Amino acid sequence: MEAAMYQTLNQKRIPSCMIGTWAWGNGVNGSKMIFGKSYSEQQLAETFRTAYEAGFTLWDTAEVYGMGNAEKIVGRCMEKHNGVTLSTKHMPGIKYKEGAITKAVNGSLERLGIEAIDLYWLHKPFALRDNLREMTRLAKAGKIKSIGVSNCRLDQIKEAKRILEESGLNLAAVQNHYSLLCMEDDKEIIPFCKENDILYFGYMILEQGALSGHYDLQHPFPAFSLRGISFGKKKFRKVSPLIEWEKKLAEKYEVDVSQIPIAWALAKQVVPIVGLTKPQHAQALEKGVRVELQPQEIQELESLAQKSGVTCRGIWE
Repeated sequence: MEAAMYQTLNQKRIPSCMIGTWAWGNGVNGSKMIFGKSYSEQQLAETFRTAYEAGFTLWDTAEVYGMGNAEKIVGRCMEKHNGVTLSTKHMPGIKYKEGAITKAVNGSLERLGIEAIDLYWLHKPFALRDNLREMTRLAKAGKIKSIGVSNCRLDQIKEAKRILEESGLNLAAVQNHYSLLCMEDDKEIIPFCKENDILYFGYMILEQGALSGHYDLQHPFPAFSLRGISFGKKKFRKVSPLIEWEKKLAEKYEVDVSQIPIAWALAKQVVPIVGLTKPQHAQALEKGVRVELQPQEIQELESLAQKSGVTCRGIWE
């Protein structure tokens, strides 16, 4: 996987993909509620080990994933594996509350069992100036190594960059929704990030599995889950030509269908955030990051995505 590595964080080389853990925590905003499935901690620990041994040492979580449960599981997995680069996020209230981020950081540090967070995100751009100023104080205290913002428009990213620079810090990264069905950031945000040495991380590259080739009209998402509600049979019907093209490419490159949208994102110089819940997912990803799609193949993927008329936005965006 070494050949696929190309970016750095905190002067440290990172893998081409970040591993996401939204599906790792049970309870409110957890795996059952969002994805319609639950996973044992034993299975998740084996997934972590398999991914780690394949070189995927960059992991992403958040305090709201299972309301702290995902962080606890990741923390227990990390106890046996050195050299993990970890990011987690704080979901702020609409109005700034002094000390809320400090409390959140301390809570995440305790649940994760670490002394400093490699990359800490403001999960939503609420009260941007006040929240980022509190984050800079935590960074200078050594509890945060780098700061990122998530779910932001270009003007908010520029504002975050200015606020941090006032304190002598840099905006390290942006994490936004990005997929073949959500390519708006191609226009301005990704070029801005490239021009300013800001890492761009794309989440929901597979649209929670809708673009993975593992679900279709005959095999829809679990009915009583957030993804089942937001991506129903009508959308699967519209994207079926796109999925068929993905399958042809997967056959050509001898990879799982789920790896084609990931290869597409890598070709766009995006760091994909890929959710893994099974060891075989990590094994597929190790093979998939080696795929180098041809320009005409990328063009056809994007053309079919646009022709589908399907666009995806989370209710939180």
